[in-house]
Amino acid sequence: MEMELDHLDDLKVLREQRLHEMKELNNKKQEWLKCGHGTYTELAGEKEFFETSKKSNNIVIHFYCDGNERCRIVDMHLMILASKHVETKFCKLNADKSPFLTSRLRIVVMPTIALVKDSKVEGFIVGFTNLGNCDDFSTEMLEWRIGQSGAIDYNGDLMQPPEGKRKPCQID
Repeated sequence: MEMELDHLDDLKVLREQRLHEMKELNNKKQEWLKCGHGTYTELAGEKEFFETSKKSNNIVIHFYCDGNERCRIVDMHLMILASKHVETKFCKLNADKSPFLTSRLRIVVMPTIALVKDSKVEGFIVGFTNLGNCDDFSTEMLEWRIGQSGAIDYNGDLMQPPEGKRKPCQID
């Protein structure tokens, strides 16, 4: 009988801990949403990038050029991922209007995605080479690649790309 009571007390403690964790996560989510997380936004310039990096621990930033078709493909995927991963700020910045930042980060190829964690660039996705080397890669493939940097909370296997969800590449 006493063992059953101990077990019930343990369950009660676990339940209270879990409730506390859920409340903390909900508070974090509310804070992230206040900082513009959950949407894919364009930053006005370099100054706004630095302000954003002070407010958000995790940032996925797409450096783009106007009129680049591959940049529009990246935009489409990042729009989907932004609403799925509110723990991360997803944004884009026109590379032509950000010469200091593009020079400092050695960004030459468009599109380039910088993966920032705790104000430190953890990596880059340059072009589509790491995404299957084709224009019709899946959103899951980009999510997996971003997950490898730690910039998002990725739920899958980071050692294996999501092969089953990969679209076939058409090489002309």
